[in-house]
Amino acid sequence: MDGSVRVDLRGRQALVTGGARGLGAALCRRLAGAGASVLVADVRKELARELCDELAGSGGDARFVELDVRDPHMVAEVFRDLDAEGRPVDVLVNNAAVDVSKPIEHLSADEVTRVVTTNLLGPMYLCLEGYRRMVARGGGHIVNILSTAANRTWTEAGAYAAGKSGLRAFTHTLFQEAQRDCPGIGVTGVIAGGMETPFILERFPDADVSLLQSPDVVADTVLYALSVPVGSAVSELVVVPRKEPSWP
Repeated sequence: MDGSVRVDLRGRQALVTGGARGLGAALCRRLAGAGASVLVADVRKELARELCDELAGSGGDARFVELDVRDPHMVAEVFRDLDAEGRPVDVLVNNAAVDVSKPIEHLSADEVTRVVTTNLLGPMYLCLEGYRRMVARGGGHIVNILSTAANRTWTEAGAYAAGKSGLRAFTHTLFQEAQRDCPGIGVTGVIAGGMETPFILERFPDADVSLLQSPDVVADTVLYALSVPVGSAVSELVVVPRKEPSWP
């Protein structure tokens, strides 16, 4: 990727959940390359710190924030700490996600709770904290990473599809409220098809990578959403591999 999307994020701070690897790491690299100060929010401490060191070595500004998105108290504390530092979140990217690929009859309540809490409630917790602060400042941008499962599901994806479908509905509602209440705030859902990342390859090691897209393409799509002038709004973008089997 040549980083063809151009947006100047100097002086702005971005928080990326699940930022330590995969799409999250690609997002952090693109945001840092655009000049943003990046908060790499994750539970994977070593991977996140390695990424921060990499970005710093390339002239970027990045630091690790330990964050389990399933914990609303931890989410609130992160935002309170940023308030105290005088470093608000200008760009929030809800990227963290998990999946348990099992038939519904074999899913446990704990597995369903982990998937739905991470993929739906976690982003909602972050939006609750981030959005009200953006309204108070009169600007900002929230990007929620969705999935083709938010539009069309498949077997062994019951909990995942439920979480992503719910997040899509929440994102559209938040978009409408921002349109009404604060035109300076952008809210975008990005429906991303299969990517060549650990999220897929760890669960499906025999997956045909020729059918998957690079996470850099999705990261560039997010930067495009951030590049749109305030006078326009992008509520949703879809980016899938050419041979994506689960779209439309």
